[in-house]
Formats: sequence, C-alpha cells, structure tokens
Amino acid sequence: MPIWLIVVLVVLALLVIYIIGTYNSLITLRNRVKDQWSQIDVQLKRRFDLIPNLVNTVKGYTKHEKDTLEAVIKARNTYTSAVTPTEKMDANDVLTNAMSKLFALAESYPELKANTNFLQLQSELQETENKIAMARQFYNDTVLTYNNKIEMVPSNIVAKLFKFTKETFFEAKETERENVKVEF
Repeated sequence: MPIWLIVVLVVLALLVIYIIGTYNSLITLRNRVKDQWSQIDVQLKRRFDLIPNLVNTVKGYTKHEKDTLEAVIKARNTYTSAVTPTEKMDANDVLTNAMSKLFALAESYPELKANTNFLQLQSELQETENKIAMARQFYNDTVLTYNNKIEMVPSNIVAKLFKFTKETFFEAKETERENVKVEF
C-alpha cells in the first residue's frame, strides 16, 4: 500500500473522529441547555404554586385592591399556557412585574405585613426568586457555551452541517429594570 494512501486514510479517519466528537459535544451542550431550562421551569412552577396562597392571604386584607390581585392571577395563568421557552420567558417577565406591585401594595397594609402566613409565603417566594436567579445564571452560562461552540471555527462547520441553531438567553426586559410605581 502506498504511503500517500495511508496518509490520506489517516487524515480521513482523523476528520471523521473530529466530526463525531464535535457532533457529540454539540448534542451534549444542547441537552445541557434543555436541562438548565428545566431547572428554571421547576423553580417557576414552585413560584406559581405559592402564588394562589399569597393572593388569598392578601385578599383578606386588601379588599379594594382587586386589580393588582387579578393582574397577578392573569400573569400566572399566562405562564401556565405558554409553550415555548421564549413565551415562558415573556410570561415570567409579566408575572415578575405583577408580583413586584403586589409586594409594594403590601407595604400600605401594616396588619398584612405582620401576618405570619403572609410573611412565611413572602419568605418562600423570596427564596424561590433566589433559586430562579441562580437557575437563570446557569442557563445563560450553558447557552453561552453552546452558542460559542456553534459559532466558533471549526466546530461551526459541523454545527451548520447538522443544523444546530443558537439558543436564546434569559434576559431581563426593560420594564424589569425600572422601579415599581404603585399609586393609590
């Protein structure tokens, strides 16, 4: 067997090994992105399970603040009906805004702020919010790694060949960066 043929076969074998390795690492990263999204989803589900209890507690003290409570319930239901991660991110932004208004509203009712059930629910929600923030960070880190792999040479060639697409970061909307305004 001629030496040039051996060299060509070795180069082809290395190329095939590289393509397989890159493909497998892209699959692994894509699955990590999905896993990290699931972690956010779990925390958001926990948050949404706590919301009805919080709303019912607040209802007893703030009978004339119906609009704020309905906004929280509507935002929660919107998230529940969302299907794609992007829809869920958008629905989460609306819910976060509504929850901020709810907690700001509670500041006007000293007896509500002193209620142990409300305080416990608020504490659980705050803990859940912290977990959501951490899950978002891990998700975005994983998306960054995945997107980098898709865009960087030479793995971008394999990514294009097998139609890997970029994932979306979980970003704060402009409205979340603003201070909450509550007017009575």
